[in-house]
Amino acid sequence: MSNLKTQSYDNHMKFAPLYHFILAPLSIILFIASIVHLFQEDYRFSAVLLTGISLCIVILAVLVRQFATKLQDRSILHEENFRHFHLTGKPLDSRLTLQQIIALRFAEDASFPELCLKAAETGMEPAKIKKSITHWRADHHRV
Repeated sequence: MSNLKTQSYDNHMKFAPLYHFILAPLSIILFIASIVHLFQEDYRFSAVLLTGISLCIVILAVLVRQFATKLQDRSILHEENFRHFHLTGKPLDSRLTLQQIIALRFAEDASFPELCLKAAETGMEPAKIKKSITHWRADHHRV
């Protein structure tokens, strides 16, 4: 994994090219085209069927992404709670939100417990948490 790019706040977001640049736009274009076709064909059965199928494709594309990110969020919550327990002997502060915990995953072990406490006490926004991390812990396995 040494050939992986070093992550930072500026480049940590990940895109899945097939999803973000092909599937999502293509499904929306297909749906819009099917609606146009529906009006041009005066609601013929085949046009209604095509619109229904394209709507199903859009819904599936959205659900696929939501399910993947929800599962990832759940994994991150448990991983970071375990990491905090391993480092401090205590579970994560219950005041931390899921979005804060997701942002905290980028902090290296040395600064992680202190940053968790600061985030819980001050209610830091996730973006501010990420910007305050001095030694970035890369996450190359995101969905």
